Amino acid sequence: MAITATGLTKAAAVATATAGAIFVAVQINHPPMTAETTETLDWAMRSTAKALMGALAVFGLTGMYLRQHREAGVLGLVGYVTFAVGYLMIMATEVIALTVLPVLAGTNPAYVDAVLVTAAGGTPATDIGLLEPYLALSGMLYLLGGLILAIALVRTGVLWRWASVLLGLGVLGTGALAVLPESFNRPMAVPIGLALIALGVSLWRSPAERAAGSAEPHAHAGAALS
Repeated sequence: MAITATGLTKAAAVATATAGAIFVAVQINHPPMTAETTETLDWAMRSTAKALMGALAVFGLTGMYLRQHREAGVLGLVGYVTFAVGYLMIMATEVIALTVLPVLAGTNPAYVDAVLVTAAGGTPATDIGLLEPYLALSGMLYLLGGLILAIALVRTGVLWRWASVLLGLGVLGTGALAVLPESFNRPMAVPIGLALIALGVSLWRSPAERAAGSAEPHAHAGAALS
């Protein structure tokens, strides 16, 4: 099977949309983030899904950027790299949540609770070492990269602008969680997931295909006239 640029772009589109769908799905009936919860099957399934989401998002963002790298310029490159690194760090965090936290929950639940509080944007009651600046950096890169990339996507107009605007608004909403009650945490994630789904669909509908579709009637007209 030949690997083509069109095929890779469509694969990236599917990855982007799937990442968005997973991001929305894992918010539904999300359990409280406590040490006890990390030992449940529900936690394991959600952490696995979130790690997969991170990997799919990076692949999707790569295809999205390459599709319009000339139009996006330096701003698009900075947004793509920053957002992608943020997603990679989120993926690593979820691997820790899946493999490390459940093991520590039985012997050191206070540490696990402190990690979860930090991951949610709070202040830990216990020293968690380098995980604290790591989680802070992860969140900063995710928010900053998402906002910059959204601006770049709106400027290029290659993909649906409304979806790019929704991505930017979703990222801004996530940043606002620092001053909002914890109950807003899950709903604020939904716009980003929906934006990724829409951007994936838009990426699938490549301009080349649309151009070919619009040119086809003209070709038939030319044949009829000849």
